[in-house]
Parts: sequence; C-alpha cells; structure tokens
Amino acid sequence: MEKLELKIASLDTIEQTAEQFVDAMGDFSVFAFYGEMGAGKTTFINAICRVLGVEDVTNSPSFSIINEYRSETTAELIYHFDCYRLEDEREAEDIGVEDYFESGAICLIEWPERIDNLLPDHTVRVDIKEDEDGTRSITLTFPE
Repeated sequence: MEKLELKIASLDTIEQTAEQFVDAMGDFSVFAFYGEMGAGKTTFINAICRVLGVEDVTNSPSFSIINEYRSETTAELIYHFDCYRLEDEREAEDIGVEDYFESGAICLIEWPERIDNLLPDHTVRVDIKEDEDGTRSITLTFPE
C-alpha cells in the first residue's frame, strides 16, 4: 500500500498542507480520518474544503452526522461525515451512507471506526496525530 506523510507545522501552514492533500487525492473520493479527540480532524477537513473551493462556513456535523458542501470553483459535491454519535452501523445504513460513498462525490469521514465494515474498498485511510511539539502528522494510506 502506498503511503504519503504530511505535516502541519502550525495553523498558519494548514492551508499549504491541505493543498498537498488535495494534490494527492487523485481519483479517490472516500477518505476516512482516524485520530484521537482533539487531534485536528475537523480543523484539517475544514482547510481541505476551503482548498477545494468551498466558500460556505464549514463546521463539524456532530449533530447532523452529514454536512453537504459544494465547491464554488468546480461545483463538485463534498460530504463531511462525523460518525461519533452513531450507535451502530445499522444507524449509518439507515441514513444511506453507502449511497454517499458510491456517489462519486468527495466524502470526508470523521470517526470512521464506528462504520468500518461499511467503508468501501477504495477508501483512503488518513491518520492524524498530535506530536509532542504540537505539530500534526498526517499519514495517507492508499488502497491497492
């Protein structure tokens, strides 16, 4: 499996790292973001949305589970999922997550471990961790 390592040195450089992320996305559309609470998943996803051309205010879909955005530059649909509040995979199936994943739209998923069995084979794993010096390390693992 191919891996790509990225680094967020500070909030001042998050947009540059988001640009590197977007450049690496290729034809993949489903991205599962793993990391502890406070690791920076939402903040990084918001930066990715800005780089993709979303001009609306983006925030965590903690209560709605899914937020939908549209790129102002490409008109592309972007779905931001926060699966933290899901009780089980059946709840995710009931809201049709698999249809979103197969839609071809960009899907950015926080707390994907709650729905691991529903993630498609073509999901890119994104691990975010806070380093001791306060920087963030991001590892993208691309499926074969």
